[in-house]
Amino acid sequence: MTRTVPALAKARAVRLPAVSDTVLDSGLRVLAVRRPGVPLAEVRLRIPFAAPAKGSATHVARAHLLADTLLSGTEQRDANEIAVALQGVGATLSVNVDSDRLALGSSVLLDGLGGLLALVGELVTSATFPKREVEGERDRLVQELAIHRSSAGVVAREALFARLYGGHPYAQDLPLSDDVQLIKPKQLRALHAARVLPAGSILTIVGDVTPARATAAVAKALAGWTATGSEVLMSHAETQVSRATLLVDRPGAVQTTIRLGGAAPARTDADFAATALANLVFGGYFSSRWVSNIREYKGYTYSPSSGLDHPLGGSRFVAGADVATAVTAPALLETLYELGRIATSPVGQDELDRARRYAIGTLALGTASQAGLAGTLSQLAASGLGVDWLREYPKQLNAVTVDDVLAAAARWLAPTVLTPVLVGDRAAVADSLQGLVELEFG
Repeated sequence: MTRTVPALAKARAVRLPAVSDTVLDSGLRVLAVRRPGVPLAEVRLRIPFAAPAKGSATHVARAHLLADTLLSGTEQRDANEIAVALQGVGATLSVNVDSDRLALGSSVLLDGLGGLLALVGELVTSATFPKREVEGERDRLVQELAIHRSSAGVVAREALFARLYGGHPYAQDLPLSDDVQLIKPKQLRALHAARVLPAGSILTIVGDVTPARATAAVAKALAGWTATGSEVLMSHAETQVSRATLLVDRPGAVQTTIRLGGAAPARTDADFAATALANLVFGGYFSSRWVSNIREYKGYTYSPSSGLDHPLGGSRFVAGADVATAVTAPALLETLYELGRIATSPVGQDELDRARRYAIGTLALGTASQAGLAGTLSQLAASGLGVDWLREYPKQLNAVTVDDVLAAAARWLAPTVLTPVLVGDRAAVADSLQGLVELEFG
């Protein structure tokens, strides 16, 4: 029996949450949103942690180890007592770092929010980095880095970023083992004192809370966070275009890792919405052209994907796929074909409409939960955007035309503006690639 698929319902108007936005005397910015539903609060603390122009490799190593050891002790508690305290208030707490920020993230029972904030206050003011814990985590990080760099995907990412960013700090987002092995606890304490500052930091709380009371609780718990200093802002990253394809040799590899990257518009740029839709049509979701071509029709790979990233120094486009060694050249050819096609000929209106619905729907889904909303608001605030962007962006998506997508793709996704990197068995793939692209070897 044939059944008719019902038409999609008309998109509902976006209802924005009310965001309390307060800057404390210390310089800490507090965003608080009431989102009832479950008896939890989501807490995100974002601290600017960009690498300086000089000594970025040393900073990257110390920043990663600082994040790994921040929960190892404060002047009031050791690592075990911190773990017990988190359990006692019904909270999880994670710490991570990237090229732009040090981030603390937590889910906590509502009646434990005050206790969690008090613990965060200890961590940002009196973390001690005990020698034993630092040395143990240092050794573990060295081993972890060796495991990471045994992955072709990590090798390709590092090679791509090195080509894209040259001497900019974004060229290195993982530390070098040799730099990590030299770190002493006193250096982490000095980095903490110099860079874990309220100025420029953003603390976001989303949950079944009264925003005014939540903000007051933050002010009380973090009253001792008075360290002075200016945030270090990431310098603008001017991406470089390398037309030659870098082939990094991985003898005996049964797969070739393909990566292409380049600059992309920021969320505030006039052609951002059109570029986001062009990316979706090309390779940004399962129904995209690239996925259909090299996964569904030809079976070259399982999970090709592309996307736009938004580090504070400048947005970027990255596309990637892992393909069988034997089909490296045809897979790369189809990739360049699909990039060239979307940059030179209009997409179909139906393709555009499907991508538009997907983009609007995933934005709504991504901010429907407390955790999703907290993360999104924190990211937007760091980029200088407010909650209104959640309403304006769907409007921008709805206004994009076929011609807009063509113009955006020609500017940002054409093969001539992207830098390609391959990681694979040079002996097995180089000859088949020679007639297709200009090769460099690494």
